[in-house]
Amino acid sequence: MTTMTAIRLRAGAVLTGFALVLTGCFMTPGKFTSELALTGPDSFTFSYDGEIFFLGLSKLAQMGAAAEEGFSADCYDDDTYESRDCTPEEEAMQRQEWEEGVAARAEESKKQAQQMAAIMGGIDPSDPKAADELVKLLQRQKGWERAVHKGDGLFDVSYRVSGTLGHDFLFPTIEGFPATNPFVQMIQRKGGQVRVNAPGFAAQSGDMGGMGAMMGMGSLAGLAAMGAAEEAGSAEAMPGIPMMDGTFTLRTAPGMRILANNTDEGPEAGTADEVLTWKITARTTQAPTALIATGN
Repeated sequence: MTTMTAIRLRAGAVLTGFALVLTGCFMTPGKFTSELALTGPDSFTFSYDGEIFFLGLSKLAQMGAAAEEGFSADCYDDDTYESRDCTPEEEAMQRQEWEEGVAARAEESKKQAQQMAAIMGGIDPSDPKAADELVKLLQRQKGWERAVHKGDGLFDVSYRVSGTLGHDFLFPTIEGFPATNPFVQMIQRKGGQVRVNAPGFAAQSGDMGGMGAMMGMGSLAGLAAMGAAEEAGSAEAMPGIPMMDGTFTLRTAPGMRILANNTDEGPEAGTADEVLTWKITARTTQAPTALIATGN
């Protein structure tokens, strides 16, 4: 990988990362196991054990601010795109442009910090205690049995909840955070049917193209794959987003029927209840989905 390519990849990742944070797409799973069990015609249990990555609390989200620590001229060969020494004239021109943009960049950074704090329930991502504040926020909500910050925006969590099928369900739901970044959705339909979708368990969506893919949950997880590719080709890899690696299981009680699903194998045979299992990796392009007749 050329120096120019590596720099462009890192710059693109930073810009995409900020765009995703500011549009509400700021979380992605790491290593995890998750299960949704429809335990009866009017009841369910859900669990998630493993990692959740918060982009706003990571080094990647802080790379833009770090770039403002001082001026550095960058020049490249027009033919090879390799880095080269700048001429005095080029350096002077770049310095002038950099100095003229100081105030505008400072104002933009302040605006982004305010937007990110608003998205993260009032938590300022630049505060050294931001991770501790998020842990406290999660621990006081029902269902979050464990929340430990492992560093660089990565949290180890355990979540369990039981409820009724009289309402829709989303995970994760965090107080003060926008409900725009769901890992799992359970949507009630008329006629005793439940649609289960897991948009957060796909690295990229085959159903979304262009801008849609850039704005979707899959784009954040997709940055992890780009980071891994860069690390393989450059000693200066960008700060990493964890690669998704997990299992999502859907269980239905006896008497329920699976009307549709997109697993590779379909329901597991030989069990009293029907079980669907999805293996999730960084190469997963289709979000798990199923339609269940609950008999209610």
